[in-house]
Parts: sequence; C-alpha cells; structure tokens
Amino acid sequence: MVPQRSRYSALSAPAGGARPRLSRRQTALAVAAALVLLLTGASWYGVDSLISGIERIGNLGLGGGGDGAVDILLVGVDSRTDAHGNPLTLAERAMLHAGDEVGTNTDTIVLIRVPNDGRSATAISIPRDSYVDIPGLGMGKINSAYGATKENKRLELVKQGIDPAEADKRATLAGRQALVKTVANLTGITVDHYAEVGLLGFVLLTDAVGGVDVCLNNRVDEWMSGADFPAGPQRLDGPQALSFVRQRHDLPRGDLDRIVRQQVYMAQLVHQMLSGKTLANPVRLKQLSDAVGRTIVLDDDWDVIAFLQQLKDLAGGKVRFETVPVTDLNGETASGESVVRVDPKAIKSYVASLVGDRSAETAAAVDPATITVDVRNAGSVGGLAAQVAQALAGKGFHTGQVGNYTGPAVTASRVLVADTANPKGKTVAKALGGLTVVGDAGLGPDTVSVVLAGDYSGPGSAAGGMFDFSGTSTSGAVPVPPAPPIDAGQNGPKCVN
Repeated sequence: MVPQRSRYSALSAPAGGARPRLSRRQTALAVAAALVLLLTGASWYGVDSLISGIERIGNLGLGGGGDGAVDILLVGVDSRTDAHGNPLTLAERAMLHAGDEVGTNTDTIVLIRVPNDGRSATAISIPRDSYVDIPGLGMGKINSAYGATKENKRLELVKQGIDPAEADKRATLAGRQALVKTVANLTGITVDHYAEVGLLGFVLLTDAVGGVDVCLNNRVDEWMSGADFPAGPQRLDGPQALSFVRQRHDLPRGDLDRIVRQQVYMAQLVHQMLSGKTLANPVRLKQLSDAVGRTIVLDDDWDVIAFLQQLKDLAGGKVRFETVPVTDLNGETASGESVVRVDPKAIKSYVASLVGDRSAETAAAVDPATITVDVRNAGSVGGLAAQVAQALAGKGFHTGQVGNYTGPAVTASRVLVADTANPKGKTVAKALGGLTVVGDAGLGPDTVSVVLAGDYSGPGSAAGGMFDFSGTSTSGAVPVPPAPPIDAGQNGPKCVN
C-alpha cells in the first residue's frame, strides 16, 4: 500500500532560494551533495561513506579531451529498476507514477563543465526530444539513444545464445556508450565523466533534504505527471517534486519550460543543502547515503574525493544553467513524429562560447558597442523582448526599438538584416545562442532586428538564465544585467511556469 501524503504544503513565507521525468536533475546532486560536505564541516569519512555504495561502470569511452576542464554528462534515466538492476517494488512504481513501461529513455541530459581552476561551472541542458544523429541508428530523438541502442544490442546478443542477464548487462553498456558519443558529437565537448540516476533517486534524494521549496506562477493540475499544485511558494516532498519536474503538458513552452523547472529545482536543492546543513545531520546523511547507494551510477575512473577537493571554492562562485538553442520546438519528421529540431553547428558554436573555447566560434566578431539592436517578441512569453534587450545591453550592445512583432507569423527565432553577410547580424546571432540570420530587403543597411518566437531559450529567457549561488550578479569587470526570474539566491524560490 502506498503511504498517504498531502498533495502540497503551502508556505506562509519562502524558506530559501529557488533539472521529462525528472530524476535527471538528481544526477547533478550526487556530485553536489558530496561537495556540500566540504562546506558544512562534515568529515571526509562522511564523504567516503556517501560515495562508497555507488554503482561503478567502465569502458564508456570517456576522456581524452586534454583541455584541462572536467566535463560531466549527467543523465536522468526513466527506468523501473534501481542502479543495480533490481526491479522497483509495486509500491515504489505507484508512488512514481511509473506505469508498466520497460524501456530506458534518458529524459534528462545535462552537460556540466568545470574549468580547471574549480571556481565556476556551466550546466547545459539538452531537450530530450532534440532530433539528432545517433551513432549506429541514424536520426532520432536524443533521449532514445540509450534505450534504442540497448534494446537492439540485447536482441542481437540473445539471438547469439548469450544468457539474458549477461545480454542485458552488455546491452546497457552499449546504450550508455551511444549516449556519450551522441552528446559529444552534438556539442563538440569530450565527456570526461558519467553520472546517472533513476526515477526513484529523485524522490529519495529530495526527501533526504527534507523537501524542496518551489514557486509557481499559476495553479497546475496535469494528470499525466501527477502535478497538482496551487500557485505561489510551497514545499514539495519527493513524489511531489518528481511530478513538478516531469510535467511538460499544459506548459506554455512544453519541454523548455520543464527544463526551466528542473534547473530552478536543482539550484534550490543545492541551496537548501548549503543553508540547512543537511549533511551535517547524521540522520539526513544516512538517508542521503542510502539514496545515493541505491540510485546513482558513476564511471569507475572518477576519483570523486580528489574532484571535490578541486571544487572547494565552487559554492562561492557561479554555476550557470543554460539550454542549447533550438530551431523549431514543434518540429515533425516525415513520418509525423513530434520532435525538437536543432542545428548542430549552432549548438557547437553556442557551447563553445559558454565554455570559453573561442576556436570553435564562427564569424568575425564586431564590437557590440557599434551595433544597435531592435528586439521584437513574436511569442507568448510576456516581457521577453525587454528581457532579451536587457541581456544584450549587458553584453555591450545598444538598445533600439523593443516591443511586439507585427509581421508574418514565425515559428523560429531569428536575426533579421538586409544582407545576411553583414557581420553585425552574425555577432548578434552568436550572442543570443546561435540564432539563424535571415535576410530582409526592407531593412536599412545597418539595421539589426531580433524576432523572438516560442522556441527561444537563449540569454534573457528563463531557460537561458544564470543562477548565482553566491547571491552576486557580476562577473569580473563586465556588468551583468539583472537576473531573469530564476536564481538560487537568498530571497526565496522564484516563481516559474
């Protein structure tokens, strides 16, 4: 019998600062949780006990980038088993709204880069339905790379007479290898380490910290995910939080809004660990250790303790949460399958700009101070044009006209210029995450106009926001515009869709 729980617990006041299938965000938490031990005064014995029970895997084809940074692929797996391959109980599956599916989809995919100075990190989300080239399979949704490869390999091995249990083990490895290759090919980043968590892990890790505070712009009631919450601030337990981060139906921007939820939730979870001294509490630490041991998978070459020592200054710096640009949020294949279309070239350029690799950037840059940019909103997100104009101003561009778009209907964001060879248009497009530059003969020779459709997820959008665990909003000597409506600061969780 599934334990009874309240649907939600509204807070009279926010308790702290603010990644379908949301278990994904928790992969990051396996690393973040241990990191917090450094900051709460817990002993290194506690760290060791926390990570000692984690399932380890090898032969994933990791490393070899040689750039000095640590690049971690965090994967949330929609699996009905734990990290050791044991089936979940009927009560656990009911609690998770997991159903009877037996496939393995990676519903959360996040690439985290930690530079070699250990003082900052960038977490880059990849929408689960991104239509990409999967090694050995061809074009498909990126969340199928793991599961489809695994099933193909399993059937092949069983036909060869391999024991089913051994076939499943080898096939699982093949699925993970395929996902690592797919992400590396799409982003241009070599993956150094791999972390994976299942649905149950998200619930257990959430409950281990006593629940997490969130805030919603509007009331939601969506049966497929089990999300049934009021508007406003509230604290969610594990099952509730899983529903919160799994929902994508009935959201204005579908999967992009779900990614925003996951990002703000992960930031808030880490913040609550830091502020609440979760890991200094022996009972909480035991809960967290049990959750990690049962639900987390890491590559076997990862010296986690040495990595944590490198990251001792991370919580005092910035962790940016970004989302790769998409070209069509509502794309379709020739067979009618709904997909998110992406431009691999634009993604490589965008990722390179985020992680500081200038060698992969395209187009000669023009001084932003010489460019005036008009910004028009063609989507349904109120205030987006103003937020993007503000983000551009923070990058040094001059602000032109800002308002709603009144031209022909558009489904994909773009930069309009009279001549597509104009380097000013390319400079603006790159600054906004690799938007497409489109020619418009009706514009003046120096006019640069940005049109924002519902697919936009670059700077100035909620999905492209910056989270600042230190509560600051500056970076070096360059002013950063005020944070968008999501952060992990000290003033309570920010409201999201």
